[in-house]
Amino acid sequence: MNYISLFSSAGVGCFGFKVEGFDGIATSELIERRLNVQKINNKLKYDEGYILGDITQDEIKQQLFDAITNFKEKENVVDVDVIIFTPPCQGMSVANHKKNDGTIEKNSLVVESLEIVKEIKPKFFISENVRAFMNTKCIDHDVEKKIRQAFKDWLSNDYLYEEKIINFKDYGANSSRPRSLAIGVRRDLINKVHPLDLFPEEEKPKNLIDVIGDLPSLKEMGEIDSTDIYHNFKPYREDMRNWISDISEGESAFDNEDINKRPHKIVDGKIVPNVKKNGDKYTRQCWDKVGPCIHTRNDILASQNTVHPVDDRVFSIRELMLLMNIPDNFKWVEESEEELNNLSLEEKQEFLKKNEINIRQCIGEAVPTIIMQKIARNIKDVLLNGKKSKKNSGQTRLI
Repeated sequence: MNYISLFSSAGVGCFGFKVEGFDGIATSELIERRLNVQKINNKLKYDEGYILGDITQDEIKQQLFDAITNFKEKENVVDVDVIIFTPPCQGMSVANHKKNDGTIEKNSLVVESLEIVKEIKPKFFISENVRAFMNTKCIDHDVEKKIRQAFKDWLSNDYLYEEKIINFKDYGANSSRPRSLAIGVRRDLINKVHPLDLFPEEEKPKNLIDVIGDLPSLKEMGEIDSTDIYHNFKPYREDMRNWISDISEGESAFDNEDINKRPHKIVDGKIVPNVKKNGDKYTRQCWDKVGPCIHTRNDILASQNTVHPVDDRVFSIRELMLLMNIPDNFKWVEESEEELNNLSLEEKQEFLKKNEINIRQCIGEAVPTIIMQKIARNIKDVLLNGKKSKKNSGQTRLI
């Protein structure tokens, strides 16, 4: 069993395929520090498959195709089993391609993904992105169209696929994450399995207290749990603590009656209130509700739904990992957690100063590992056991 992951960041989501026993053929990522996390976790069978760079460039794309060819030869396999592609949300911006005739055509990153799937023809593909993804416009070789139409134009001849808008909290994830999920089955396999059979199974959502409630409270700015370097109180500007210290679960610092306790800045000695753009900034979370959607800027109080239900801090790295279902054996650095926990306090602080932002950003960009693991398990059933289709196509629209 094998897979390819495109735009994979630190590989948190597709780690679920590794857990289920799939061999990684290739993985592409633009930022080296994130690709290095994948290397640390031994995501691939052969090092040549770690593709660093802009996949829109011909030389980088050729590295991908060469890695696939070499894997097939070494492993004596005919097909790629799965391609996962999660182009960045801002991937609606365009990249330029210089063609042989000297003209420049504009393609968005999703079209790059569709072209690669069309070229490689894996047995299955998985696309995950923001909920508005399919209705967003892209440029497909100078033609403006919705991404849904680009999918149809590129893949409908070769694949039967389903796309759904689902909240991952209803499918085993420990936090709310409404997303667009599309799964395709190559048409020569649709007598064995329907795309709907491959979606993750539903589960009852978990409340925040059930996910992180057992972790120790952290009260001191900069505090690091002595037994877990990733359970930490990330420091922030001390005067901001007064803004959130008195708010209860579900309340925002903007709700404070005292203007001095509302988010603000001082200009020429006068209080200038911060603009309240939405209701989830500086907002304390609730134990009895599902964990909030984890965003890339999960490191600051001013971001969306980042404040702990009791402590005056943002969620720790460990709490974020639990909320995103990241397994304990996933590594962020070469050193083991035992080694890290044996460091002195000063060494731990230096480690977090160097690595924390990258870790937090990788978590915020990720697919919860359990979601991809469930899909991988369903695909494995087909590859190893020939699971038959349930033919439950009435659940959503067929494409």
